[in-house]
Amino acid sequence: MSTVVLLTLTGLGLAALYFLIASGLSLVFGLAGVLNFAHGLFLSVGAYATWWAAPHWGLPAAVAFGVAAAAATGALVELVLIRPLYTRHTEQVLVTVGLSLAGVALLQSLWGADARIFPRPAWAAEVTGVLGASVPVDRYLLIGAAVLVLLALLAFLRFTRYGLIIRAGVENRAMVSALGIDVRIAFTLVFAIGGALAGLAGILGGMYFSAISPGQGASLLIFAFIVVVIGGLGSVTGSAIAAVAVGLLQQFVNYYGAAGAGDVSVVVLLAAVLLTRPAGVAGKAATA
Repeated sequence: MSTVVLLTLTGLGLAALYFLIASGLSLVFGLAGVLNFAHGLFLSVGAYATWWAAPHWGLPAAVAFGVAAAAATGALVELVLIRPLYTRHTEQVLVTVGLSLAGVALLQSLWGADARIFPRPAWAAEVTGVLGASVPVDRYLLIGAAVLVLLALLAFLRFTRYGLIIRAGVENRAMVSALGIDVRIAFTLVFAIGGALAGLAGILGGMYFSAISPGQGASLLIFAFIVVVIGGLGSVTGSAIAAVAVGLLQQFVNYYGAAGAGDVSVVVLLAAVLLTRPAGVAGKAATA
């Protein structure tokens, strides 16, 4: 019983990490139609900015700085590189892939390729007993952050003007433009939100794994893309549901199966969803 509890909470913690990355990625793809392979770079920027700032300003201020740096990176990428390429999808892929590779190389040139120990509060390293299982507190931190982000995103999308514009743009971008609404601001805002969420994921991921490395964002991005496809493009709640399924499946299969079987099972789940429900679990029209 204790093993099941530990695997469940650890899987939910991993699911929370996937959701934080996938939610912004899903919004960007749903609204702007951009398959952003540089999204993992935003994660790394947030993590490394926090790691650099923590010794100077303290961890709380460093976390805020890391999230802001990732959000600014997302907005800058949209303004400079993506905005001229909205109708040129092949070039979008090439630019974002190139930016992702260049970002990893830049981080390696600045701080080396070796993993760096990530700072975290002392209480995050503690464990608590749950039904006989010793569960690290950082799992609760990830789960709590993901729940708060989910609620905040749903409130933003449903009750604010730009949230309504984003939801409408995911449904029919041409119609929103025809109404005289400047969707370019919404595009930049979505990239900034996606960057902030990825940066937060990078920070919490650093606490979860106790370290950060230049290629960490790219490796996590693969599973975030899987979550986005399974959940349905443009759907925040779909991404949350898919993240839980992927995180739990990966943890349980990795523990009870052969090494690497968890990753294979996630790919099998992706294939099953694509064959039976190509629009994802939330459906093509869902946006929240």
